[in-house]
Amino acid sequence: MSSPLFTINDFKHAVTSDETDIRAWLLERWAVLDAAGVGPQGDTAWIYLPNQAQREEILSKLFKLDPKACPLWGVPFAIKDNIDHIGWPTTAACPGYAYTAQDTATVVQALQDAGAVLMGKTNLDQFATGLVGVRSPYGWVRNAFSDEHISGGSSSGSASVVARGLVAFALGTDTAGSGRIPAGFNNLVGMKSTPGALSIKGVVPACATLDCVSILALNVEDAATVFRVAQNFSLENSPSETSFHEVGTAPVFDFPTQLRVGIPEDPYFEDEHYRVLFEQAVQYAKELGAHITTFNMSALSQIAELLYEGPWVAERYSAAGATIEANLEGVDQTVATVIKKAEKFSAVDAFEALYKVRLLAVEAQALWRDFDVMLLPTAPCLPTYEQVTKDPIKQNSALGTYTNFVNLLDWAAIAVPASFTPSGLPFGVTFVGPKGKDEALLALGSRWEKRVQLPIGKHLPLARTLKGGLGSVAMPKSLALAVVGAHLTGMPLNHQLQSIGARLREQTTTSANYRLFALPNTTPPKPGLTRVENKGVKIVVEVYDVPIQQVGTFLANIPAPLGLGSVELDSGQWETGFICEPIGILGALDISHLGGWRAYIASLK
Repeated sequence: MSSPLFTINDFKHAVTSDETDIRAWLLERWAVLDAAGVGPQGDTAWIYLPNQAQREEILSKLFKLDPKACPLWGVPFAIKDNIDHIGWPTTAACPGYAYTAQDTATVVQALQDAGAVLMGKTNLDQFATGLVGVRSPYGWVRNAFSDEHISGGSSSGSASVVARGLVAFALGTDTAGSGRIPAGFNNLVGMKSTPGALSIKGVVPACATLDCVSILALNVEDAATVFRVAQNFSLENSPSETSFHEVGTAPVFDFPTQLRVGIPEDPYFEDEHYRVLFEQAVQYAKELGAHITTFNMSALSQIAELLYEGPWVAERYSAAGATIEANLEGVDQTVATVIKKAEKFSAVDAFEALYKVRLLAVEAQALWRDFDVMLLPTAPCLPTYEQVTKDPIKQNSALGTYTNFVNLLDWAAIAVPASFTPSGLPFGVTFVGPKGKDEALLALGSRWEKRVQLPIGKHLPLARTLKGGLGSVAMPKSLALAVVGAHLTGMPLNHQLQSIGARLREQTTTSANYRLFALPNTTPPKPGLTRVENKGVKIVVEVYDVPIQQVGTFLANIPAPLGLGSVELDSGQWETGFICEPIGILGALDISHLGGWRAYIASLK
């Protein structure tokens, strides 16, 4: 048996090097979970572990898959127990509500098709109603770093099992911050993508029009890998897949190089250590080259207040009202109090609240004129269990200060670790971006992660993590593009790539089969790359991931004699890239000996 495996990269290495018997490792891990138990008399992070027959079925399906074709082969994960898996109970943390799922949630199936191994189902604030992680008859989930402090909710169990290294990643849900808050409290990455980016089919609704499946992971690279695999479905090819949100918004893979970051002008905290650490986080952002702008959160705060204090609680009543009214086994009374607020709202109230949100949304959307991304504290404090039990509604409300408004605005967010308090408790921040900026947030999160260099989870060994990449799984709806001249980083036309949301994947070279020429009479100066049969050299190129919807826009800016064709990289892989018509190099200066356009430009100075 090899050393402990924690991240997806660890598992990939173990599989490819044959240093670990994955079947034995998984069975041993289940045995460890069995020994700890589930629920109030065991590990309260878990509600359900599969029985022996279900485990054998999982392993049988795993070993029918090709490990080389499956980016998550053998990687253990967990799902929040408001997400379905066929033949398993779904409780939403309410025993009286429990049913046996007749199908598997779309996102779970996508992950299993990629080789991921479902280890069990995790605890949550009942019916995903809460940000505290204590509203469950299966027990309250303790923070991975402190038995006195909460894990955060509602995806409390999912955060706990990832932070402790029991699984590599977990799915939660996020309507008001339920994936971001527990990530921040347990030193994890918590990704809440644009509403509609991931399927919610097979998820017990909290607020069906706002719900998102969230990803809790040990690092950004793992979150990116899971996100891309989980996206492996198409509304066009699956008519039964329902969504309350537009799918197909042109994605943006990165923010501009000159990043503009907005922060609250007077951030609210209940913990002074958090205030100091947020100021430190702002400094980290400046070190990443960000220009900081402050903004007024008034419109966002008013939108946030409506999520629990307005008629949106009627959506929660629609999902769980019958169970609450029947007072079935295990109903949490705090959850019941929150959901029964729906009784006081009329249809008129609902429309008036909708009008208010849409008017405020116009004001909120205008904020993006001044900056590209928001940097927020994930939460204003990390309460103890005692504090939550003394005043559960107030504490929960405070925790949603920086999270409740995001889904109502169709925005995306990623929570990332930032630091630790003097007592060793995690502090996290959240980057929030407009809809469609999921990949851009991942790219920013990866740069942030390399800057702060924190331990992963509950101080788990770093092993083979933090390589700085964003996983080997291709981004959906993307085209790899090799550029060789004026589009290189820092060159005059690089802004064209930035303007369409392209992301730099790598700097590399072509194979040794090319020559490079300085084309005459071009503004700005441009090179021509040509493939030759002999006397070729390697030429420096940069490979960008370009949103496929933007390729046409980019092509329109390419002047003759340049065009796009296939370019062979040093790795032997062929990618789309800039090439030059043979006629274009007549009379051009051969600069191949310099190895690249940047070196040529430098030689002119």
